[in-house]
Amino acid sequence: MRKIFLLLAVAVSVPASWARPFSLVVYNVENLFDADGVAVYDDYQPSKYTPAHLTTKLTNITQVLSKVDKGVGPDIILFNEIEADQTPNSTVSDVPKWLEKYDKQKFSELLAQSPLPAELAGVPSEVWLQKALYDGGLRGYNVVSGDDKSGSIAIKCVIFSRFPVKRMRLHPTQSARPIVEAELDVEGYPLYVFNNHWKSGAGDPKTETDRRANAKTLRTRLDEILATDPNADIIIGGDLNSQYNQKKRYRDMKETGINDILGSQGNELAIRGKDRDLYNLWFELPSDARGSDVFKGEWGTLVHIILSRGLYDMRGVQYEDGSFAVMKIAGLNADSLGLPNRWKPFSATGSGFSDHFPLYARFRTVPDNRTDRWMPLTKPSTDEVSNTVAVDYARVDLFKTALKPAELPKDADMRDGTYTGKIFYISAKSYTNDKGHVKVKVNGQEYDVFSHTKEIRDDLREQAREGKTLQFYGELGTFKGAWQFVVQGKEWVK
Repeated sequence: MRKIFLLLAVAVSVPASWARPFSLVVYNVENLFDADGVAVYDDYQPSKYTPAHLTTKLTNITQVLSKVDKGVGPDIILFNEIEADQTPNSTVSDVPKWLEKYDKQKFSELLAQSPLPAELAGVPSEVWLQKALYDGGLRGYNVVSGDDKSGSIAIKCVIFSRFPVKRMRLHPTQSARPIVEAELDVEGYPLYVFNNHWKSGAGDPKTETDRRANAKTLRTRLDEILATDPNADIIIGGDLNSQYNQKKRYRDMKETGINDILGSQGNELAIRGKDRDLYNLWFELPSDARGSDVFKGEWGTLVHIILSRGLYDMRGVQYEDGSFAVMKIAGLNADSLGLPNRWKPFSATGSGFSDHFPLYARFRTVPDNRTDRWMPLTKPSTDEVSNTVAVDYARVDLFKTALKPAELPKDADMRDGTYTGKIFYISAKSYTNDKGHVKVKVNGQEYDVFSHTKEIRDDLREQAREGKTLQFYGELGTFKGAWQFVVQGKEWVK
């Protein structure tokens, strides 16, 4: 955590001949939907998602991005999971004029009106996001948006850039959101940026077929650019729904999209040659520090920043060696366990941030105009690939961390979102249902008791079938609409 705060807060010294550094953030915001009440997903219908929820989402996204570069914010942002506008006829045609119109009113004030005026109800999510950032002092963004075909897709990719956008293209791809390409003018140098959100299901060999197709769509376009200029400056970002070590992590996948088709790899010096032209910044970190999302008790690397060889030469845009970081901010978007403080819609306003930490990197421009020279590297990365990295739940001080239901305030509602993600100490009589699921009742309400570890599940089920009182620590959450306590390790069972 200390390393990340220093990285984001301290200006980096560079030779005078180099232009100012600039920053890029990739951020899957976990479904930012607008306030028009028309949505593909059931969870974002008016009965469950209101302008108050949108206000919370916008506030929290802005808080995170305001931590970048002493409050200036990133110069380029690649957003995933922005709602594809389902009412495109009510869009904002002139965003700068719209921002000027509401300059004296904060976005929260606009959204607090009840009922929400018709001219605000149809404002798309990315425009509300511009307004929130504008109110927070993060200004000057040009926006490149994905597709808004009503009913065809629920969410899209969006690029925010303070640099001029020379041209943009959308690349439709199999069973996923169109890939958004933007060619930016960075102080006279072209920079290609690709924002991706590939087919979900990283560990599923069946959906890997789709991700191979997604990778092929991107690779085909990269080859077109690199055929003209082998040292073109290209940044690939977004949620690829693939691990950086996909091929090793899921050995039953004979061919993967990210590693085999796209060519993402971790030998930083190899891109100076002709055979490898992409480098994945996850390899900048120690193998046990690679992770920005959590699934079934394991860290994942679904979101990526991948660079072309041109970002290492002495022409145009250049990566700043060692600047890659995971934006894991204690007390903000990271919970008490150091895990993503994900979005929780249960209360009247909602709470939380996202199920992904954002990724951060810095770049600069160099004037040498030499593609035959390479930037010096302090400690070049190799192809060191680790196996899965388990969340270290054993380090949690359960006695200090855990809440007890009986000690909560009398008017507390454990299901209003306030306590989601918190650890509870539970002592309750257990039983199983007809499907063999372990159940307990707490304050008169039924909860599942689950563990990702089969040995623990079997032990809990055996005790529950005998009707024993279970004593355990459990993380409160939901799964497919059912409330549950997740037991994360053997030491969590008394």
